[in-house]
Amino acid sequence: MHESGMMKGLMRQIDAAVEQQGGTRVVAVKVSIGILTQMSADHFRGHFEEAAAGTMAEGATLQVDIIEDLANERALDVFLESVEVEG
Repeated sequence: MHESGMMKGLMRQIDAAVEQQGGTRVVAVKVSIGILTQMSADHFRGHFEEAAAGTMAEGATLQVDIIEDLANERALDVFLESVEVEG
């Protein structure tokens, strides 16, 4: 499933950001998703919550920005914009 692979990749990026920042828990995550991923913010949020369950990102606030420009090179993907950690 496309969403599953996308979420696994995102969680790896989040884990790397946590390690780089020396945190123990993810407080907030901001992502941009392209319109051509064909996912709404709510749909993405559901997949994120499922992927984050049992990880340092469980319970993190999620901000999702949609890239609506079809010509934008980012229109086909999910991009991790920022990760806020604590501890």
